[in-house]
Formats: sequence, structure tokens, C-alpha cells
Amino acid sequence: MIPLLARSACARTGLSLNLARTLPARVAATRLSELDRNNKPGPSQRRGYRMDATRRAFSTSRRACTPSPTPSTSSTVSMTTTTTPVAADAAPLAPPAPAPESWVDRVLPAWAAPAKPYLYLLRLDKPTGSILLYWPGAWSITMACTYLAQPITTCFWYLGLFAVGAVVMRGAGCIINDMWDAKMDRKVERTKTRPLAAGEITHTGALAFLSTQMALGLGVLTQLNTYSILLGAASLPLVFIYPFMKRVTYYPQVVLGLCFEWGALLGWAAVAGAVNWAVCAPLYIGSAIYCVAYDTIYAHQDKKDDVTAGVKSTALAWGNSSKPIIGTLYATFVGCLTIAGHAMGAGPLYYAISVMGGAAHLAWQVITVNLDNGKDCWAKFVSNGYVTGPIIWAGMFADYLYQVILPLLG
Repeated sequence: MIPLLARSACARTGLSLNLARTLPARVAATRLSELDRNNKPGPSQRRGYRMDATRRAFSTSRRACTPSPTPSTSSTVSMTTTTTPVAADAAPLAPPAPAPESWVDRVLPAWAAPAKPYLYLLRLDKPTGSILLYWPGAWSITMACTYLAQPITTCFWYLGLFAVGAVVMRGAGCIINDMWDAKMDRKVERTKTRPLAAGEITHTGALAFLSTQMALGLGVLTQLNTYSILLGAASLPLVFIYPFMKRVTYYPQVVLGLCFEWGALLGWAAVAGAVNWAVCAPLYIGSAIYCVAYDTIYAHQDKKDDVTAGVKSTALAWGNSSKPIIGTLYATFVGCLTIAGHAMGAGPLYYAISVMGGAAHLAWQVITVNLDNGKDCWAKFVSNGYVTGPIIWAGMFADYLYQVILPLLG
């Protein structure tokens, strides 16, 4: 009976082959039962796990697990060396799947390979976040240029400046997020290969790199007026506390929305020198609500891993009710776009393209998204950057051309 217990424990733990040989029978049996309890599988796996362990135990050499009547130090050492390859043969570990190749791998020359982890830390391989960060500022800039009848050079200057700022500040936000979440990211399948989680970059190196990104962001911000510089700096507390919110509340997306859509205020201030709250308040609030909705779709990719990692999100809070809630949030965003357009005197092109066109695409998202399919969640999330955002901006820019540029042409 004792050898059988030893063989079973050996198969399950891979640690106790020597124990049965070197301890008296009763002590060995007691110790093995303790290890058995510590390594006990979950209820859903217990039966299959025991059967697999039994098969592995009997497939190994009977000599390796049967105690000899006169144990000695030399025999213990001998058994240790002989059973290691047997255990390895019995349960080989599959090599990790290689990460899919991105444009960073294809474009970066071999001599610049040490910079690759830092580019991945900025998420340059996944520009959707930068694009989503850019759109609220672009919307606000275009609406301000229409309201104030600014020349097209002014409009394009600020659109270009905010594009650079979106890439830089999104990268800084990703570094801050990953420094907070390195331990959590190791427990989530989609994020465990991030440079900090994978150990490719140290926290000291990430902090030094963050300082360069913040310096670049400050350089972009100083191109704006004083009011805008102060307004932009006011968003930094939200940038730093967002990663912490995932630990304390199931609604971190609310903080993300307030932070991520700050451009809806900053864009108007950059053009006009101050915020027109009648226009910018509904635009900002609506954009923040919009962000909560699309980031909930994003969070549904990781909802199973998030439970294990201890990450909180609206995807977990709302569960099966997510679809109708997302639809309600999207409808609220469309309503806020309508109010903002009315406040700035938008024309029919704005309502036809930005409001109606945007609403149609958002409705398509809600109707077709499969929240239990990670790939579909990602596709719908990405479409906000490449479809919804451009549709809304196109209507605003068409309205700008109609109200400001065409009259100048005669």
C-alpha cells in the first residue's frame, strides 16, 4: 500500500520520489498525504487528474518508485538522477507559441533590435489606441474652426500637432499602465508578452523611458496658448490614477473616459484660447460615455483572465447585460453630438454624416458584436478608431468646408 501511495504522489507532485526511500513508512505516508492535499486539483479536474496521474505512475519504471529495503545516500542520489529524465519524458512541456509578427518586426533593422521592447512598450504595433485618443481633439478643433471661421491652415496645423501629441501621450499612458500592471499582466493571456510583464524591460528602464515621453509631450503642449497648457496639465492626475482604479472599482472605464477624451476640451481651447462650454461640455461628456462603451467591448476579451488576475471592469460588472447598456451609452453619445452641433451652429452635413452616419455604425456594432468572442470584440473595438471616428470627423469637416471655405471661394 505504501509504495502505491508513493507512486501516486510522485506522479502528481514530481517532488517526493526520494521521500518514501529515506523516511520510515509511517512518516513517509503522512508527508505524502500532506503534499497530496497541498497539490489537490480542483473539483472539476479531480477525477480526470487522478486517472492521468495513475497512468503516468504505472508507465514509469517500477524500480524508480519501489523503495529498497536498505536505503542509503548513494541509492538516493542514484534514484534522483535516474528519475528526472523519466518524469520529463512523462510530462513534456509544450514550447510557448511565438508572438505574431508585427510591422515593428518587419521594419526595424537588425542593428536596432534592442529598441524593439521599447517600441512595444509604446504599443506602436497597435496604433488603435493613439487613433482613438486623437479623434476627440480632432472633432473639437474642426468644430472650433467652423465656429470661429478659421483659415484651413490653422485647422490643419492643430490637427497635425494633436496627431503627434496623441501618439506621444498614448505611449506615456501605456508605460504608466504597464508599470502598475506588470504582475497582473503576467496572469492574462493577451498581455503576458508585454515587455515589462515578460521581463524584457526593467521598471527603472521603463521609468527613464517615460521621462523622455513626458518631455516630448511637454514640447507639444508648449506649442499651444497658456490656457491650453494649463488645461492639458490638469489631465495628468487622471492619467496616473487610471491603472489603480482597476484594482478598486468595477468602473475604471469611467476614469479612462474622462482622461482619454480630454482632447474634446483641449482642441477648442487650442484654437480659441478658451473653452466654449456650451459646445465642449456635451462633446466631452458624450465622448467620455462613448469611451466607456467601446472600452467595455474591449474588456470582454479578457473577462475570464481578469477574474483570476483580480482586474475589475465594466465587462465583469455588467456581464450579460452589457449589450443593452452599451447600446444606451452609444445612444447618449449620439444625443450629445446633436446638442454640441446645435450649440455651434452646425449645418445639415454635420447632422447627416456625423450624427446619422455615426449612429448607424454604432448600432451595427451593438447588433453584431459577440461579447463571448475575443476576436470579434477586438474587431468591433478597432472599428471605432478606423470607422466611427472618421465618419464623425468627416461630417464636421464637410460642414467646415461648406460654412467657411466655400464662401471664400466665391
